[in-house]
Parts: sequence; C-alpha cells; structure tokens
Amino acid sequence: MSEHGTKAIRPLLDSAHTALRTAVRGVPDGDWDRPTPCAEWNVTQVLQHAAGDQLGYASALTGGPGPAENPFAPSGKLTESPGALLEPALAAAAEAWARVDETAQEVRVPLPPGTMTAALGVGACALDAAVHAWDIAVATGQPSPLTDDLAGPLLHATRQIVEPVRAFAFARALAAGEGGADQGEAAELLRYLGRNPDWTP
Repeated sequence: MSEHGTKAIRPLLDSAHTALRTAVRGVPDGDWDRPTPCAEWNVTQVLQHAAGDQLGYASALTGGPGPAENPFAPSGKLTESPGALLEPALAAAAEAWARVDETAQEVRVPLPPGTMTAALGVGACALDAAVHAWDIAVATGQPSPLTDDLAGPLLHATRQIVEPVRAFAFARALAAGEGGADQGEAAELLRYLGRNPDWTP
C-alpha cells in the first residue's frame, strides 16, 4: 500500500473537517447565494449537503439520527446560523469515527456497497468534507483549502469509491490539462471528481 494509503485516518479526517470549517467561517454575509462549482447549488446548498453527508456517515456508523433534510435536495434556506448547522455534524462524524478500530475490515457507510474498510470509509468521509470546503472557498473568493498534502491521501480513497456513485454524485472525470492548467495532486483530485481546478464564479 502507498504512503498515502497508510496515513493515519483520523488526522486526515481532522484536516478535512478543519478545511470545511474554515471555508464556512470565511463566507461573507452576502455570499450565501453565490454560485458554486456544483452547478445546481449555491453556497448555502453546498453547506447543507456537506453537513448532511457528515451526519450520514455518523448515522451509518452508530445507528443514530441522520440528516433531517435530504443532502441531495438541499433547500437553500437556513433556519439557524451556518456554524450551528455545521458544527454538530462535524462533531457527530468525528465522534463516530473515533469509536472505530482503524484496522476494521468492514464498517457501515452511506455509500455503495454499504460497507468498507475503516481506512477507506473515513477517507470517503474526509473526501466529502474537503471537496465541499473547496467548493465553498472558491465560490466566495477564499484561498483554496485543498492543498496537495491533503489531496494526496484523499486520492487513494477517491479512486476506489467514486465510480459506483459517479452518475448521481459526481460529473465525468476531466482529462489531465482539461479545464485549466493547474497541476499537482489537488488539481488531479478535482479533475477526477469532474471539477475544474481553475473554476471561478
């Protein structure tokens, strides 16, 4: 297994959660309706989706409550502050993964096929948070939180989990050099997920 594949899984999730938290905190008050790389969703909807996905992982692992709203049909209307929506979701996911043996060969996840190794499952959870952190940051004029150091380990999980869900969760992969000139592992990850590394609103 590669160095990226053996990186401790909980620090990877912590880094992804930090990226998402930082991006959300950096959104100016008037920017919640701005368009994002998720073509059908604005910034608020991406936040709702990202928070819902984290609760989905927590629910799969613990049997506890999942998101109140379908993460794939976010309303775009917040009934609480962005932080009040996001922080409990991040805390629930972090606490759920903290109870998982990192060497476990089968844990429940909200993605096909329904179970994965712990290392792959937490990578999928971290991927979700990190990529949506990027969506929110670039949509609102913030620096990208998706560094090569974070993206490299996430690529390991991405290549194993994305294809079965690409039709409903991700666009077609972009070829190297397509959609911008950016290079590096962050750009490679974004292209694999169908995102243009040079996207601007």
